Amino acid sequence: MKRRPRDIGTAAETAVVKILTANGFPQCERRALRGTHDAGDLTGTPGICWSVKGGEQARAASDLQIERWLAELATQTVNAKADAGVLVVQRRAVGEQNAHRWWAVMPAFQLASLAAGNEPAVPNGFPVRMLLADAITLLRAAGYGRPAVAPYRPAGAIDATTVHLPA
Repeated sequence: MKRRPRDIGTAAETAVVKILTANGFPQCERRALRGTHDAGDLTGTPGICWSVKGGEQARAASDLQIERWLAELATQTVNAKADAGVLVVQRRAVGEQNAHRWWAVMPAFQLASLAAGNEPAVPNGFPVRMLLADAITLLRAAGYGRPAVAPYRPAGAIDATTVHLPA
């Protein structure tokens, strides 16, 4: 049986909420629809607007589609009165139980600002893609969510710690 788009979106958003609540954003939850003043898909993460894309449309998204979603996210970020916006896109062959390995995409100037803690030196809005787990680490290091005890390290790293996976 084919899943409805709303069900696909709900499942993707729920998977991301589980990762965020287990990793420094305990108040995160799905946002109720707001119509023309869309403020993103998730709430409970002060200062951050989230847009979550799942299903085949996300897994097969072209660069142009990512750009369109980032443009939508920019509007949602303003509507949410947030400092930062993160587009989360499901990866091919990476299911909901591994949402921490989905792509997190943001404009380069935002990444530079989060990393440097000040106004970005990168004026361009070209997209930067990273794993959601890495984006969570970056956001927490920049002061969003609860402070991180230890940074996320990829598998095989010396001091390996991982993003906590919900049970």
